[in-house]
Amino acid sequence: MPAYHNIIFDLGGVIIRLDYQRTAKAFMDLGLQQFNEIYSKARQSHLFDDFEKGTLPPETFRATLRRHLPETVSDEQIDGAWNAMLLGIPPHRVDWLRKAGQKYRIFLLSNTNVIHVSAFTRMADELFGPGVFEGVFEKHYYSCRMGMRKPDAEIFETVLKENQLDRSKTLFIDDCIQHIEGAVRVGLPAELLNVEAGECIEEKYMHLL
Repeated sequence: MPAYHNIIFDLGGVIIRLDYQRTAKAFMDLGLQQFNEIYSKARQSHLFDDFEKGTLPPETFRATLRRHLPETVSDEQIDGAWNAMLLGIPPHRVDWLRKAGQKYRIFLLSNTNVIHVSAFTRMADELFGPGVFEGVFEKHYYSCRMGMRKPDAEIFETVLKENQLDRSKTLFIDDCIQHIEGAVRVGLPAELLNVEAGECIEEKYMHLL
């Protein structure tokens, strides 16, 4: 195992637990029966990529989904369905991250959007106290605030440059193979966390502490 000095963590799946099917069901309950089909088409049209880059405002995102929903559905209901996939952050995982932060410089790098940022920030603040979760990391990076997203090289290079990180001494952990491949292309050691197989950082990387 190389002697790492820094670790960059993904958020969704790696730290916060996710269940995409909960969002699909929530939209179906609102009247959008073909959510998975529409979701796939919207991905092809870059709706979600643009939303994660912050180049698409939440009003436009909601309006796009509203085309397939009853007129009575509110913004709050759309946000609630979109956030249904966010299941929470296990306290023991945050304890593990605190320990990791005592040994390494640790960073958060997430492809996310303003609706989710608001929801998981509120969730984390209620669980751990205002600002406590984000304070575990030396710095946190959200794609929607940066105007760039994984797996593009520019987002990795930005984090490395801003923090003067030696890429050979920096481990990147993500649950998406495309993001891992993007990190490897810029020379970052990167490892896939197989969340579907039940892997979690506090067990797989226990040896790092």
